[in-house]
Amino acid sequence: MKRQKRDRLERARARGYQAGLSGRSKEGCPYQSMDARGYWLGGWRDALDDRTIGLMAK
Repeated sequence: MKRQKRDRLERARARGYQAGLSGRSKEGCPYQSMDARGYWLGGWRDALDDRTIGLMAK
C-alpha cells in the first residue's frame, strides 16, 4: 500500500512540474487532497526554479 501511495504522489509531483514548465498558474492544481496538492505544488515550484535558471543561462 505504501508503494501505491508514493507512486500516486510522485505522479502528482511530475504533473505539477510539467504544468510549471508550460507556464500554468498554481491555481490550476487539479488535486483536492492536501498530500497530492502539496506534491503537485512542489513540482510546480521546482519547474519555476528550473525555468528561471534556464532563462538566466541564455
